Amino acid sequence: MSDPMPAWVHSRQQTRQLDAALIASGIPGIDLMQRAAMAAWQAVFARWPDAGCITLLCGSGNNAGDGYLIARLALLAGWRVQVWAVSAPERLVGDAALAWQQARDAGVPIANWFSGATLDGVLVDALLGTGLTGSVRAPFAEAIAAINGARCPVLSVDVPSGLDADRGVALGVAVTADVTVTFIALKLGLLTSQGPDLCGELVYAALADPLPSNVPAALELLQWSRWQGCLPARMKSAHKGRFGHLLLVGGGPGMGGAIMLAAEAALCSGAGKVSVATSAEHVAPLLARCPEVMVRAVADAEALAPLLATADALVLGPGLGRSPWAEQMISACLDAALPRVLDADALNLLACQSAMPELGADTVITPHPAEAARLLRCSTAEVQDDRLAALQQLIEPLGCHAVLKGVGSLVGSPARFEMLPAVCAAGNPGMAVGGMGDVLSGLLGALLAQRVPAGQAARYAVLVHALAGDLLAGELGEVGMRAGEMMPAMRRVLNRRGVE
Repeated sequence: MSDPMPAWVHSRQQTRQLDAALIASGIPGIDLMQRAAMAAWQAVFARWPDAGCITLLCGSGNNAGDGYLIARLALLAGWRVQVWAVSAPERLVGDAALAWQQARDAGVPIANWFSGATLDGVLVDALLGTGLTGSVRAPFAEAIAAINGARCPVLSVDVPSGLDADRGVALGVAVTADVTVTFIALKLGLLTSQGPDLCGELVYAALADPLPSNVPAALELLQWSRWQGCLPARMKSAHKGRFGHLLLVGGGPGMGGAIMLAAEAALCSGAGKVSVATSAEHVAPLLARCPEVMVRAVADAEALAPLLATADALVLGPGLGRSPWAEQMISACLDAALPRVLDADALNLLACQSAMPELGADTVITPHPAEAARLLRCSTAEVQDDRLAALQQLIEPLGCHAVLKGVGSLVGSPARFEMLPAVCAAGNPGMAVGGMGDVLSGLLGALLAQRVPAGQAARYAVLVHALAGDLLAGELGEVGMRAGEMMPAMRRVLNRRGVE
């Protein structure tokens, strides 16, 4: 009963509203719970068909109701079943109480949880749902610790118990699942921060089709089916002038690698012409690596001015450094009225300014969490504690689009653009190496040079970059992935037509 991932992501409050709207439309709550249980049971059986044994830990809300119904399905399938009630089932109300009664009447063994209770077979975590907002307390904390220490396969119902469904952080302690089956709505907490590590394989079950359309979403899930037309097919009469002139500024003394990666990424991403303004020592190595790039040694802002005058878009930051030369470069580039990407040390220099400038609607910033923390004058941990809030705090004061990199990269735009924030579920841990951000900057700059509007370019670039990383990992594996290997994979993704 698993479904394709939806295009939209909802908050815990919006998920409650969707659930209520489904019930109001005529679907009884117990029916939704039975559908959820069936989706979870099918996920268990598909992954561990020979286990023959299942242990369920049930809490006090609708999450527990799902668990009791899963237990009933497993018993009917001939599996050995044990339910540990971490909260007294007699306290359950509504549909959850009906679910417990159905399991009890079917003969499911149900006993009160105690420290040292036997956990074997497939473990089903049906303890705590999306409503949790405070730290996990006893006896749930002890039950979660037992699940994590059992060395058994684990399936979580809706969200891993202890995970904040909106922020993706563990509320003191959380279940580490092998599989999570989430229902009705996709929750941001499953996709970003600690969420992907805790939920394992993510399975989605809508439970109803169609879902109510009167509940707004919180974010968009970036999907190829929606974004593949961002760059139209090229006309046969095209020439390089049609695809823009991108200028990349960076590569201070001793830091040439980043600007080389960004320039090569731009070449492979469709920019008609690519120029680099850099320190003199990097000119010969860059030309040797990328003879298609026009490279200029730039000593000061005055020398940069004519290059800015001929460019259609700008990337500032890869390997820039924080020297007086770098300060001249950022000052000149901030004065230029060009679509632009600010990354790496451009952001660090920006964070040092006493007052943040308004960067404008044609600018995209691409901080990782530490760079975002410097811009926001907070800690990296505070950024990671609520990544969506951090993204929104960056966007409005700076008046620009922003990409907050990391697992579940987030993309946001100023409110006047009426574009939902977006989250990217593609990508893999092999991409956690130096230079990947420089490659993203070059790709994004090339899209801006091709006149893709900044908000669209930011979302498309993040998706293409992540899909290319997955393509590369599928061919070569995650361990040892290098940023310099990304360019052919990105080109393949950019040239896809009509495929998911």
